[in-house]
Amino acid sequence: MKKQVFVNAKIVNEGTSFFSDVLIHHGRIEKIATHISDPNADVFDINGNYLIPGMIDDQVHFRDPGLTYKGNLTSESRAAVAGGVTSFMDMPNTVPNTLNRDLLEQKYQAAAQQSLANYSFFMGVTAGNLEEALRVDNESVCGITDDGLYFNEQQILANNPEYLEKLFSRAETLVALHSEDESIIDQNYERYFTETKGQISFALHAKIRSTEACVTATKRVLDIQSNYQNRLHFFHISTGEEAMLFPASTDYRNKRVTAEACIHHLWFTEKDYEKRGGDIKWNPSIKTEFDRVTLIQALKEGRIDIIASDHAPHSMEEKQGTYEQVKSGAPIVQHTLPLLFELASRGEISVEQIVEKTSHRVADIYRLKDRGYLREGYYADLVEMQPNSPWHVTTTSLFYRCGWAPVVGERLSAKVKRTFVNGNLVFQEDAFMSDAKGSRLFFEKIR
Repeated sequence: MKKQVFVNAKIVNEGTSFFSDVLIHHGRIEKIATHISDPNADVFDINGNYLIPGMIDDQVHFRDPGLTYKGNLTSESRAAVAGGVTSFMDMPNTVPNTLNRDLLEQKYQAAAQQSLANYSFFMGVTAGNLEEALRVDNESVCGITDDGLYFNEQQILANNPEYLEKLFSRAETLVALHSEDESIIDQNYERYFTETKGQISFALHAKIRSTEACVTATKRVLDIQSNYQNRLHFFHISTGEEAMLFPASTDYRNKRVTAEACIHHLWFTEKDYEKRGGDIKWNPSIKTEFDRVTLIQALKEGRIDIIASDHAPHSMEEKQGTYEQVKSGAPIVQHTLPLLFELASRGEISVEQIVEKTSHRVADIYRLKDRGYLREGYYADLVEMQPNSPWHVTTTSLFYRCGWAPVVGERLSAKVKRTFVNGNLVFQEDAFMSDAKGSRLFFEKIR
């Protein structure tokens, strides 16, 4: 691979912003300095735009295998890099569910042939595969999770204390959980079904999948984990009350319990159900403005550690119909970074904090090797973000296989201009520039 020099770049890295040049060789950052000149290198003029480490999205549902009418590794990784996501970690609720190591490795083999972004895949954990889940290699697999799965036919893992005790006492890899109390959700559903005579509106989703349901389950899991020293990560914290359960801490490398917020909980509120309806039906639900603002504050305080997309495409047909008929989840990986930069333009979060929460801290929590920072020797997973470049999200601008998004119509002020994965220019100015495939992610072996 030919050397590359990035000039006139406004680098955002490790809490600071500064102008510098960057030299790339063999897919890694070789040098960061004020002035770099190399006659044998290709030159990319960043023109004062932001140059940031690519987003590492630790929660996506790319639907491959078995549900590829919604999305697949090719289409959704293209959408990812178009949105400045250079690495992703995919969930196990495909068909079949990823519940053994053979199926897990089949996903890795498929990604090596199809994915433009770097990749890792979670092993699923349910009632019947504890021993198999515990055998995953934590240097080459990001973790184990129940997200998108049922522990048994009726409940998720967070509602099974006895099993959690077994899991936490033995897990040597990171355990990531979806945390809602299903019994409270069921009670709420029955109440509102009766009150509305079976005509539940989408606005009631926040009351059915309520704050109480989230807080109750999260407290239960935290109480159990306090007896152990396993690494525990909470996906998609959606309530301000939950966020306050986590201590404010910046010692990310040594945290045993970490938490994530997702872009839709930072962007939408319950008022948006009137306009967006089932398009923004997610689990956990989108809740109040208080929750949205408190989650952002918790990110700044180090209570919530990272930001993810929870990209979960469904077909247009699956997002139409009654409350019960519409599936939960939506495509958003292409728009997570631009939406965060819009929040930055409003003064709600800084660009430095965006980089910290979408790249640095993800690398720290998962112990990623040589990624997540603009450092000499690290892989050149780089994104050029162009500020002050207003655009509207339109259907024709989407790269999702499902062909729709809950943010169509939004006006955003910053856009992804170029994305480099392992030094390869894969996306530029709304076009894909290379078919070079991403690489498997690897992790430090730390208990």
